[in-house]
Amino acid sequence: MDGATVAAGDIARLAGVGRAAVSNWRRRFPDFPHPVGGSSASPLFALSEVEAWLTRHDKPFQLTAMDRVWQSLRGAAADLELGDRIGYLGGFLVYQERDPAGWKILSDQPDDIVRNRLADARAAVVPEFAHLVTALPDADAVTIVRLAAEAADLEGPRAVFDFLRQRYLEVHSRRHTVTPSWVANLMITLSGAARGRVLDPTCGIGTLLLAARAAGATELAAQEINRTAARLAVSRLLLAGDNARLIVADSLRADAFADELFDVVVCNPPFGDRSWGYDELTSDPRWAYGLPPRGESELAWLQHCLAHVRPGGHVAILMPAAAASRRAGRRIRANLLRSGALRAVISLPGWGTTAPGGPDLWVLRRPDGADQTRVLLVDATADRDLVEEAWRAFLADPETDLPGLSRSFRIKDLLDEVVDLTPARHVIASPAARGPAFRPVRTRLLTAARTLADTLPDLSMPAPSEPLATTTIGELAKSGAVSIRQAPMGMRTDRGDQPVLTANDVRLGRPPSGAASIAPGSITLRQGDVVAVPPGRHSAVRVLTEDGTLLGPQLLLFRVDPEQLDPHFLAGFLRIAQAAPRTSSGSTRTDLHRARLPRLPIDAQRVYGEALETLSAFQQSVRELADLADSLVALGFAGLADGSLRPDGATDD
Repeated sequence: MDGATVAAGDIARLAGVGRAAVSNWRRRFPDFPHPVGGSSASPLFALSEVEAWLTRHDKPFQLTAMDRVWQSLRGAAADLELGDRIGYLGGFLVYQERDPAGWKILSDQPDDIVRNRLADARAAVVPEFAHLVTALPDADAVTIVRLAAEAADLEGPRAVFDFLRQRYLEVHSRRHTVTPSWVANLMITLSGAARGRVLDPTCGIGTLLLAARAAGATELAAQEINRTAARLAVSRLLLAGDNARLIVADSLRADAFADELFDVVVCNPPFGDRSWGYDELTSDPRWAYGLPPRGESELAWLQHCLAHVRPGGHVAILMPAAAASRRAGRRIRANLLRSGALRAVISLPGWGTTAPGGPDLWVLRRPDGADQTRVLLVDATADRDLVEEAWRAFLADPETDLPGLSRSFRIKDLLDEVVDLTPARHVIASPAARGPAFRPVRTRLLTAARTLADTLPDLSMPAPSEPLATTTIGELAKSGAVSIRQAPMGMRTDRGDQPVLTANDVRLGRPPSGAASIAPGSITLRQGDVVAVPPGRHSAVRVLTEDGTLLGPQLLLFRVDPEQLDPHFLAGFLRIAQAAPRTSSGSTRTDLHRARLPRLPIDAQRVYGEALETLSAFQQSVRELADLADSLVALGFAGLADGSLRPDGATDD
C-alpha cells in the first residue's frame, strides 16, 4: 500500500539496530526521508522511502509479510483507530481459518465485491463477532485484509494477529491495562482456576482468560466496557481455539452475570476510578462487607468479585498498594478479616516502570462455614518466585514457619485501629525478616548503581564562541510556535466518562486518574503536547505520548507547532525554569512566559531535546537509587541492633 508508514522504532526493528542509530541516521544523512505524518515527538515516515534509503545506503533490512500489514494499517488509520481495525482483522483471520475455501472463492473477486460481501461472510462463519463488528469495510480495509490473508498463509492466523496486537500495544501502552503473563499465571495458580468455571469481570484484552484456559479451566465468562479491548480479547481467544461468553458493558452498573456463581473470579480492575457508580449503587446487595467509599473503586470491584464466586471459591484480584492501608477502606478490610474472606495480601514487583514495587495481589475465599483464623502476608517486591512457595506452605499449615519475607498472622492481631494490611509493615518489621530483607535490597541497589552509569548523558564543552541567541516562551507564543492554555476554572475530576490528566498524575509520572465529561472549554490533549505543573514546591513537566485525555485543572498546556518547536526541547527548558530561583513577584503563568530558551533550528532542537530527556531520566534514577539506599541503611541499622544481621567476620564470641 502506497500510504504505508513507519515510526522510528519500526525502522530500528526492521534494520536490526537500536533507536539511537535511527536518530543518528536522521542527523548525519541529509537524504534521510522526511516525516510524512505523526508529530515531532513521534514522526512517521513513508515505508517506500525508508526501504529505498536503506537499500541505497547498503543497510540490510528484513520486511516480513506481517510488517507490511502493520505498516499498511499505520498508513490507513489514525492511531486512535488502530485498535478497531486490528479487532476487525482478528474477526477476519478467524473467518479465514474456519473457512479457507470460502475466503479463496471470495478473494478471487474484485475489491468492490469483496467489500460488499465480506461482512456477511464473516458473520455467517464467526457469529461470536456479530455484536462487535457491524460496519462494512472501506477500500483501505479490503487492501489490508488481502495483505493479512497472505501473511496468514505464510505465518498462520494466530501469529499474524499476535504480531499486530503487540505492535498496537507498543503504540498505545497507556490506553490498555495489560496484565503481564507471569502475573496472570500467578493469579490463576493461587486462585485454583486450573479447574472449573472462571469469570473475569473486566477482562481487557483477555490475558487472564487465556491463562485460565491454558491451565485447564472448563468454562470462561467475561465482561468488558471497552469495545476495542473486547474485540482484541475475542480474537485472541478464538484464534487460540477457545471461546468465552463475553459481554460488552460496565460490570458494576450493568452486571451481565448477576444470577451466576463461578468457581473462580480473577480481576485486574481499573485503579483510581472515581466515577465507578457510587451514587447509583449505594444500596446494591453486592456490598456485603460495607459500602465502598467513592474514592475506593477497587473495593467495589473486590466485592463484585466475591459476590460472583460460589461459597468456598476463590478470588484473585490486583489492588493498588495503598488499598491495604487507606483510612477510607478500614471498615471493609476489617469485615473481610472478621468473616474469614481474606486469605492473602501479596506485594508484587513492579512492571513497565523503574519503580521497585507494583500493585498487591489479594487472594480471597468466599466464606462457606470453614474456620479461617490466619492471613498470609508476603513482600515479594524483590523475589516474585517466593509467592507460590509461601502460598503452598501456608495452605499446608497456616501456623508453620514460612520462607523469605512471608508470614502467617492471626486475624485478631491485624484488627487494630488502622487495619493496615501492607505486607512490608508487618513482615519486615519482625526481626526474623530483617535479615532476609537486607540481601535482596542490597542486590537491587548494586544493580541500580551499575545501571545508573549507563544512563549518564554525555555532554561536551564547545569551543569558545558567541553566546546562543535566546527567546522567551511568551515571544514564541506571539509568533504562533506554541499556544498556552488552561482547563476551565472549577473543573471537577471525580465523575464522568473521559479520562483526565491531573496535576498529581504529572507529578507522580502515572497514567490519568481523573474522570470528567466533556463540557464547554474542555481541552483534549494530543500526542506531543507539553503539560506543566506551575513553578512551586512540586513542579513537574510531561510530554504526552498519546491522544484523547482531558487536561485537568492546575495544569498549563503548551501545544507546539512541530515544524517550529520540538516538544522535548521545550519541556527541558521548562524544567530548567521551574528549578531556577524565582525572581519575579508575578503569577506562575507570567514566570513561565518569561522562561528563556535558545533560538535553534528544529533539527538542533531535537538534539537538545534528547539530551534534556536523558538528564531528566538520569535525575529520576538517582532519586530512586537514593530511596533504595535509605531502605538498605534502615534495614542494616535495625538488623545489627536486634541481632538478625551481623558483620562479615564477626563470631559468636
